[in-house]
Amino acid sequence: MSHAAPAGFTPEVFIKDLKSAMEFVERRVINRSEVVEQIFLALLMGEHVLIESRTGVGKTLLADQVFAMFDGARTFKVQASKEQQPDTYFGGLDIEELKKGRIIHNTEGSLIESEFGFIDEIFDANDYTLRALLTTLNERALVRGIQQMPAAIHTVISATNYLRISEITEALLDRFLFKALITADKDPFVQYQISEQYLKASGNVIKPQKKISYEWLKYASCIIKGEVEDQVIVMSPEMVYFTNLVIRHYEVQRNRMMQERPHEERARQKDFYISPRTQAKALDLVRGLAFLKGRTTVESSDVCRLHYLLCTSGIPSEKALFQKSYETLNHLYGASGGFDQLSQMLMLEEVLRRFKNDPSLLKKPITELEGFQIKRSILSWAKETFGSADADVEQKKRLTENFLSQIKPVTEDLKQLKMHLEKEIKFVFGTDTEPFR
Repeated sequence: MSHAAPAGFTPEVFIKDLKSAMEFVERRVINRSEVVEQIFLALLMGEHVLIESRTGVGKTLLADQVFAMFDGARTFKVQASKEQQPDTYFGGLDIEELKKGRIIHNTEGSLIESEFGFIDEIFDANDYTLRALLTTLNERALVRGIQQMPAAIHTVISATNYLRISEITEALLDRFLFKALITADKDPFVQYQISEQYLKASGNVIKPQKKISYEWLKYASCIIKGEVEDQVIVMSPEMVYFTNLVIRHYEVQRNRMMQERPHEERARQKDFYISPRTQAKALDLVRGLAFLKGRTTVESSDVCRLHYLLCTSGIPSEKALFQKSYETLNHLYGASGGFDQLSQMLMLEEVLRRFKNDPSLLKKPITELEGFQIKRSILSWAKETFGSADADVEQKKRLTENFLSQIKPVTEDLKQLKMHLEKEIKFVFGTDTEPFR
């Protein structure tokens, strides 16, 4: 699906305006720069944010000021309580339909018809209501019996004074990809800056001189998600692979860190887990980070900032651990030629996949693989080995085996990838019956 650009939109102007909006909010909400950046990244991706803190630290002001930076978006606000039912969020029930035994919500003015939402004290809501919210937050839809309709929701910010862990709330937490912990500021100078801002506006939202069109924000989100054909943010196969390696490495290190804690503390916590959904969304985030830098290609420096998604903003130890995971792998792959090896093996994997999906290609020159530009390395190897790249089936088998054999993996991950490719070569050329998974 492709989308038409809204009037006046250019990436350069939008990025400039978005950064100006972030700076405006940072000046208004003191000492919250990392959380503000995290929220704007969530807005850019069309994802949700959960903010945890004690009372009185300005969670509501932060959400209100962020939403005030955009024009043309409806905002739904509610403070959750245990007595509330789903109609608080989805709109009151149609009495006439209820008489017929059908549950139909009048969604006008509800969360369903709002682009932005703020739910205060979300864990005060009962499990029945939270369960009803799951589909709405994730699928952007109202699914209640016979009533099924799309929701306008772009981003919801929720706030809480505490975490309540249960089967339902654990699923809900996964819907809030971005999480932040805000602590009270005790530094005298920071308190002075907060007081200054309070004296200027008495704790109220300040209207910016310039707002960003919500349609611009929505369109930028489409670019990041790859839904705009002529504005693609390219992520090379090796960068996708490297991103997943960093995520996995961080997950392992977080669990190792948890195991080093006292037994009583470990017993209260489950293992740290990064869901496949979060891992997939991480690819959107790095594309968004590249977009904000004015680039159309993802670089390893973008992966360095995945802590906004994988860590709880406001907990320095989590961010430090992620940075260590990233730096360890980036140095290992950069200094030892690992990125080049990864690129070559993934390029070979693409060739093998083409052969497997269309066996007729085995009888054609490698250079004729439609829609795929073979990198110079494998063409050079073919010419060096056979005198040309137009090899027959048996020569192609030898070509791929020899090309792979000359790669001496510099990491354990690359060794595993090479083993997978060795099995794939056997399967593609009929000497093995099991493909790798």
